[in-house]
Amino acid sequence: MQAHLSRLGLAERFWCPQLPVDPKAAIELVAERIGTLNSTGIAPVLVGSSLGGYYATHLAERFASVALKAVLLNPAIVAHRSLADYVGIQTSYHGGEPFEFTAAHVEALRALEVGAITRPERYLLVVETGDELLDYRVAIKRYLGANMIVVAGGDHALQSFPRQLGAILEFAGIST
Repeated sequence: MQAHLSRLGLAERFWCPQLPVDPKAAIELVAERIGTLNSTGIAPVLVGSSLGGYYATHLAERFASVALKAVLLNPAIVAHRSLADYVGIQTSYHGGEPFEFTAAHVEALRALEVGAITRPERYLLVVETGDELLDYRVAIKRYLGANMIVVAGGDHALQSFPRQLGAILEFAGIST
């Protein structure tokens, strides 16, 4: 996404911090940025993959009054359940540093769970049917009424992502 926006001369439209392991801290970091952008009249669009999709859903609902949009890429639906088995020492996907994922983190994820999705038109769901970690059908049911791209095959890493960039930017209101 960053490279694509840079090629379009839109590098300043991209912000992707390394999120803290603690779900509450991660949400507050992004919420602060959303608040700052909203106060300047900029309408951000969230793009989240897997756990990032879970976070993006929480934030889109939290900021529903400003019609925050979210693009969800193979999103986690019930993160507190799917990640409960990972309590303990883990290795960062980006960078390889060890970190501890705790039962308190699982409970923090539970607290972020969104009951019902409001205004599903604010969401773009992109899933691949070959996702080996998450059942794409659960996501389709969860985001019923949302804009959807369902790709046959693929995997949790979303192999079709480069082909989806145009649709993602169009949904975000970015003309190329």
